[in-house]
Amino acid sequence: MGYLEEEQALQAEVDKMLSLLTTHESVQAFKDIQGKAQNHPGLKELEEKIKRAQKDAVAYAHYDKPEAEKQAVHEINDLNKAYKTHPLVENYRDRLIEADELLQHVSTMIQKEVNERIEGEE
Repeated sequence: MGYLEEEQALQAEVDKMLSLLTTHESVQAFKDIQGKAQNHPGLKELEEKIKRAQKDAVAYAHYDKPEAEKQAVHEINDLNKAYKTHPLVENYRDRLIEADELLQHVSTMIQKEVNERIEGEE
């Protein structure tokens, strides 16, 4: 088998692996919750409020208004806490961890197999 044929066979196997991974239950659950989180109006509103409060804090610091800056920072912290504890964000984080663990497991298995084959050829 020539280099080009080996490369094509390898690409076919990679495509097959990608197809299997993208249809895996944990990856599908992650994609589903990711879409919900990205399109949730309440989360988008929270993100905008956080950005606005951050801009305010920077402006207050620039114009040497420490009390207003302190209040803006407090508001940022409250908004960040609300964002991080939102059920969709928590679910998103959990699904992300599951999908990442799957990908790490597959990556480790491939690396181990490749190393074993390389060592077997020596």
